[in-house]
Amino acid sequence: MRTFISYDKSIDIINSINLPKFTTQNLFIIDAIGKVIAKDVIANHNSPEFPTSAMDGYAIRYEDINQEFLEITCDNPAGFVVDSKVASGVCIKTFTGSLMPKGSDTLVPIENVEVIDNKIKITKSVPFGFAVRSVGENYKKDEVLIKKGTTIGFSEIGVLASLNISQIEVFIEPTIAVASTGSEILDLGDIQTNDAQIRSSNHLVLEALFKSNGANTIQMGVVKDDMTSITNLLETALLKANIVVTTGGVSVGDYDFVQDVIKDKLNAQILFHGVNIKPGMHILVAIKDEKIIVALPGFAYSSTVCAILYVLPLIYKFRNSNEKLPIVKARIAQDFKRFQAKTIFTACNVEYINNEYQINFDGKRSGTSAILTNMLESPALLIQKEDSQDIKSGDLVDILLLNNIK
Repeated sequence: MRTFISYDKSIDIINSINLPKFTTQNLFIIDAIGKVIAKDVIANHNSPEFPTSAMDGYAIRYEDINQEFLEITCDNPAGFVVDSKVASGVCIKTFTGSLMPKGSDTLVPIENVEVIDNKIKITKSVPFGFAVRSVGENYKKDEVLIKKGTTIGFSEIGVLASLNISQIEVFIEPTIAVASTGSEILDLGDIQTNDAQIRSSNHLVLEALFKSNGANTIQMGVVKDDMTSITNLLETALLKANIVVTTGGVSVGDYDFVQDVIKDKLNAQILFHGVNIKPGMHILVAIKDEKIIVALPGFAYSSTVCAILYVLPLIYKFRNSNEKLPIVKARIAQDFKRFQAKTIFTACNVEYINNEYQINFDGKRSGTSAILTNMLESPALLIQKEDSQDIKSGDLVDILLLNNIK
């Protein structure tokens, strides 16, 4: 008799898996987009290094703000250092990004002055230090700007470029082999020969999910339900990938051979087989020669939800990233009864209204765990723990935002 463990226990097991030593590579910063930084990035200078103009205008001494006229002595374009200094009764025309001339402490914008015969008349006053970027306003020398474990995006590229860093050390992503099993399923392009055959989407959905979350993938396609084919699939995949993910063949049917191959043919270490969750209660996770096998149920919604819950955290772990599943609080718009003593993940719609997430079930279909279309549009998963109670309209609940991981 199989023992089903709690969802929390299964996640503890996933988090406790010891991975092989992390490996890194150096990449040109643009090629590193989406990768995870392997070391803290520390500022090697102040930015800006000198007081700098934030607008086009006239650099003055603030003590001259109320003088009737100030003489314009010269221009101060960006990229040049002027020798002239600002003294009493004079100003220097200064442009955005220019160093503030010596002797100046305030910038009066162009629109706040009237120019008369090479002199300015200030028509609208400004406070002391106006439009002057102070030393270190952007960042200070020796400040940690990007922490190890950060995923590189456009803002990180900007910081790296400002530090004159052209190459960055990043962690190498895991490789995941993906396959669907079942004699009844057809791959893209296969011709249907009888009404019992169905089109498989699982292996493609999971490949897309894993790729969009930072993993390299190997598509193994569709494999028929026989011991030899499944054994060959898993043995080949384990040679090529860090993680092998399959769908189908883990329940209690006479043709559910995946579990038998993992246990009896591969002699893999079974971490767990069966979790008290819905959907996906028959999920199996095992280890073989430091490679991880995740065998998911065959229904499309089940396999996708379980891949999000179990494989994405493994990707984050392999990437050594700071990422976590995006679980937030939301307000529910209707009563929602609890029917089973399981941790249940139910598809819902989510909107951000009046500074909070709000969920409803409008248009969501009820039925089996095969309804993948429930994940379209603006979806989330309502999370009900094993020991939770019936939910009342207006309650705050936990949800997992799906559009954040697509």
